[in-house]
Amino acid sequence: MSAISEPEPARPWRPEDGPEPEVWTWPPGDRPALKVWSAGAWRYAPVTARQDWADDTFRYQVLVDLRGDTTITHRTYVWGHPGLRRCHGSDAKPSRGADERRQGEMPQAPRRRPRTGPQGRSATGR
Repeated sequence: MSAISEPEPARPWRPEDGPEPEVWTWPPGDRPALKVWSAGAWRYAPVTARQDWADDTFRYQVLVDLRGDTTITHRTYVWGHPGLRRCHGSDAKPSRGADERRQGEMPQAPRRRPRTGPQGRSATGR
């Protein structure tokens, strides 16, 4: 059995916590990552956001497969727990603005091309 305990998910911010945390995000193609200790193994966890709270603590929102069964979940953890480690950084500068590419619209379905060739015709070619 490991001496490392699994980190507990952090609770959301509340008004009684003081000013809202400052939130930083990275572009999806160049996110930093943490390792999260879960179910007896270190799990790779890309960072989707970092929250800087008024009490000088940091919370990282990550995507992580906690059980090793490919079920990805979103979790927020308070930095400094022994069950969290830095995996790698990012070459991109974080932003405090929302990712404009992800706002307002549903993704477009791929356009269908008209069928050509034998699959678009009957077996006789007509």
